[in-house]
Amino acid sequence: MKVLIIGPSWVGDMVMAQTLFACLKLRHGADCQIDVLAPEWSRPILERMPEVSQALSFPLGHGVLDIATRRRIGKQLSGRYDQAILLPNSLKSALVPFFAGIAQRTGWRGEMRYGLLNDIRVLDKDRYPLMIERFMALAFEPGYQLTRPYPRPGLQIDPASRDAAVQRFGLELDRPVLVLCPGAEFGEAKRWPSEHYAAVADEKIRHGWQVWLFGSKKDHPVGEQIRERLRPGLREESVNLAGETSLAEAIDLMSCASAVVSNDSGLMHVAAALDRPLVAVYGSTSPDFTPPLAEQVEIVRLGLDCSPCFDRTCRFGHYNCLRDLEPKRVLDALDRLVGDPLADPFPD
Repeated sequence: MKVLIIGPSWVGDMVMAQTLFACLKLRHGADCQIDVLAPEWSRPILERMPEVSQALSFPLGHGVLDIATRRRIGKQLSGRYDQAILLPNSLKSALVPFFAGIAQRTGWRGEMRYGLLNDIRVLDKDRYPLMIERFMALAFEPGYQLTRPYPRPGLQIDPASRDAAVQRFGLELDRPVLVLCPGAEFGEAKRWPSEHYAAVADEKIRHGWQVWLFGSKKDHPVGEQIRERLRPGLREESVNLAGETSLAEAIDLMSCASAVVSNDSGLMHVAAALDRPLVAVYGSTSPDFTPPLAEQVEIVRLGLDCSPCFDRTCRFGHYNCLRDLEPKRVLDALDRLVGDPLADPFPD
């Protein structure tokens, strides 16, 4: 069985898509070939998934139609696959499998895709409340009853690649590493304040930890704000890697973490897939749809009456769901997850 996956456009969604790949292997056997057509940025994620045979680079940006390019890619893929499974719900995502003439083209009913898809599913949101359930269900026949426990994403790290990244950035692993992920592509309504992150960093550095900050180039300034709030002597125990690493390097370096604190973001899902002890901070969004999928997770949120609102900006202008969430809540969650790795195991 050879399956082409049309992959999603976001880091977290791509990580969670691994649950679908695991279900395809379960249904069709270990020899099932799974290729993923997705933006080039996703290659480091897909290359760390053992279920994926090949990551195929899709050259068009998010939202670009360009029917001629989609037809050309489809013709190049013609005759190679038994089934295509589409994770995006857009019409344009259905064009490549259609032009490729793939016999079975599976996806949820979306933007008028009748004719482009010939295995159209009608989503029952009550039956499949989680995004991973909506992904996994596409691996099976309509109406299939998913069984728990569900597979979890699990990214595999090459030690040599990890060690090279550590060396490249001049990092040391002589102390516990607290990774902070203070950014979120969604917007301010997902971002726990920089002063709260700084308070967590201050406390852990005082207890002998070091702090690494991750994110995109857009997140570099907030990383600097966090570091600037640390007094001299503590600031030197932190490093702002946001925008400095490739995604591949960020994944490899994050695997070194003793613990991670993150907003609801793509990197949150990466940390979960690396099975790092994780504190996930939620404000305007909810863990009920896309929770981090790992064993060692603490979700911290206030659950105000106005949240989750899923707005990019607070309609009331106060962002209290995040601003009123005190650093102590996160520090207590960290203590429950990992305690103090530097504590004497044989106290007097």
